[in-house]
Amino acid sequence: MAFEYLAEQLAQQKLTHRFRQRQCIAKQQEANLFCNDKEYLNFSSNDYLGLNQHPDINHALQEGVSKFGVSSCSSSLVTGFSYAHNVLENTLCEWLNKPKCLLFNSGFSANHGLLSALACEQTQFWLDKLSHASLIDGALSGKAKVKRFLHNNYQQLEQLLLKKSLANNLIVSEGVFSMDGDQADINALQKIAQKHQAWLYLDDAHSLGIIGEKGQGSVSINPHVDIVMATFGKAVATSGAFIACDETLHDYLINFSRHYIYSTAMSPAIAWATNKSVEIIQKDNWRREKIAELSRLFAKSLNDNIEMIPTSSSIHAIIVGDEKKSLDIAEKLKAKGIWLTAIRPPTVPNGTSRLRVTICANHNKQDIKYLAENINKAIN
Repeated sequence: MAFEYLAEQLAQQKLTHRFRQRQCIAKQQEANLFCNDKEYLNFSSNDYLGLNQHPDINHALQEGVSKFGVSSCSSSLVTGFSYAHNVLENTLCEWLNKPKCLLFNSGFSANHGLLSALACEQTQFWLDKLSHASLIDGALSGKAKVKRFLHNNYQQLEQLLLKKSLANNLIVSEGVFSMDGDQADINALQKIAQKHQAWLYLDDAHSLGIIGEKGQGSVSINPHVDIVMATFGKAVATSGAFIACDETLHDYLINFSRHYIYSTAMSPAIAWATNKSVEIIQKDNWRREKIAELSRLFAKSLNDNIEMIPTSSSIHAIIVGDEKKSLDIAEKLKAKGIWLTAIRPPTVPNGTSRLRVTICANHNKQDIKYLAENINKAIN
């Protein structure tokens, strides 16, 4: 019988406690999530700045629909590149102090689209070991040489670069790592890239909006990062993504990135709403300050026996280790009205299953104390 391996692999997923299922969420409102007629405190959202359902962004979306419609109706190279897209790209360029920006439908398509466009025999990619799946898949999609260095181990990266055999080298990392919440050393990476005449590419999906006085992400630490990708579906609270770069790479992607050329452009109404969100992010520094304050409270409130990876971001990874144990703890928390997803391999390395806590600007001190109290009870 054809495709018998499908059922076999699903059975294996269940046996190893790695089986995944979707759950239909009725709505998300501020720090709460509603599922199966129950209300939960949501600590798994990537709405870091608490901007989802912001009235000004909602109004901008409605205005965008009235002005441009919901759909862009075609790819950007046919008739899909609208005034709304142009305005957003210019806003992003000014915000990040980059010459050009290009919009994509998702962070996955942006990462994969750029790396696959560069993945030729003349190029070598150097990826942090904990790079996102979209970066790994994009790097491996063509004929480029690919080498991964140990997570944030820049001494090893330098040693590897000394042995490089090609002139075109791209160092790839994340500003804030999605599952650990720790940061790359942007200045160290930029110096290494400059020393070895390489380009530096950063996935800033979890940095944008959070890092920097105006939420500019990694470029607020070092403005000389060559290429930045970030998504709108997290702190920006809309959807889509962008790549910020120089004019030559911008034009190259328009001509050679299949993900850009052959995809219907992102909704112009979403672009219009995103422009409003970026405006709010730049001026509402209190949102970033609140995340930092609540994060300090959370770390202080956990028992000493709980292993949490050090972070200065919204992401707090509590390492459990075993898949079944992480699922059991998540269920105990759910019974207490806390929605906290257990993250298991292959999303994270074997033996590092975890609770991925995200602290957002719409949480309060009482929420954090309640979470810490119940985690302390669940992990013993």
